[in-house]
Amino acid sequence: MSDARLRRVQKEIRDCAKDKTSQISIEMIDENPFHLVGAFPGPPDTPYEGGYYEVDINIPETYPFQPVKMKFITKVYHPNVSSASGAICLDILKDAWSPVLTLKSTLISLQSLLNEPVPEDPQDAEVAKHYNSDRAGFISTAKHWAQAYAQAPVHKQQGGVTGGGGTKKVTDAEMAGLSEASVSQFVDMGFERPKVISVLKRMNYRGNNISNINENTVLEELFK
Repeated sequence: MSDARLRRVQKEIRDCAKDKTSQISIEMIDENPFHLVGAFPGPPDTPYEGGYYEVDINIPETYPFQPVKMKFITKVYHPNVSSASGAICLDILKDAWSPVLTLKSTLISLQSLLNEPVPEDPQDAEVAKHYNSDRAGFISTAKHWAQAYAQAPVHKQQGGVTGGGGTKKVTDAEMAGLSEASVSQFVDMGFERPKVISVLKRMNYRGNNISNINENTVLEELFK
């Protein structure tokens, strides 16, 4: 099995290198054909556009009869990707895997996942809540992450600039998908900023959902 596995993986790496149209790349880590890094550009017309996303790939002993193990190396703000670990929730990486799938086709499926999130089956519940309750806010935060972690270009802000280089500085609140006003409201009450951000993020204190959360409930969480 190991010889067949090695031949298949080596062929897949060669075939991917020959394909200049998909923009998918696969390379070995430390010359190990069973530990790879895959990469692809963010899909156009999404918050991830312009970014470059790397994925850690581990080939199991039973490949291709069992799915490869993949997780994002690049941090991604997405309902089906863990913000902390890069773990991915995608059916073909679990029970929907088929031996006819390849490393390249699986990476293309990950690229498509960025374009079409599945919030009803999330890997990151907090991000999924943000996606469902405040879509505009989610898109803004996903763009911030793409710029901060995936080298997506930072566009100049309209109506003036703040900070060097003609771009608006992104705050830690915005990176958490929260409005600066919401965070400042509780920081001004004397609570530490990191704790405020952590609590508001966990409670999905965003967009229209803010009206559904009593301020006293937030204060109870902050006092814990």
